[in-house]
Amino acid sequence: MNRPQPSEPASFELEAAADQTIAACGGDAREAVKSLLVANGFLEAQVVELRASVSAGYSRRRLDIPRDRKDWYD
Repeated sequence: MNRPQPSEPASFELEAAADQTIAACGGDAREAVKSLLVANGFLEAQVVELRASVSAGYSRRRLDIPRDRKDWYD
């Protein structure tokens, strides 16, 4: 049975989230997009920080770390 992934909300949930985001920005879609870009940048920075804090042994070296980095062990 094909179930939707938890990270993929149903389309009606996306519509409701989009409406809420635009409403939170005073009805201005451009401001809503800007706020989402800022939030996305914040989340990307968190991913980078978390990847750096996870040990290679724990992740089984699945973090796409280049093997030829000379400063890796500095």
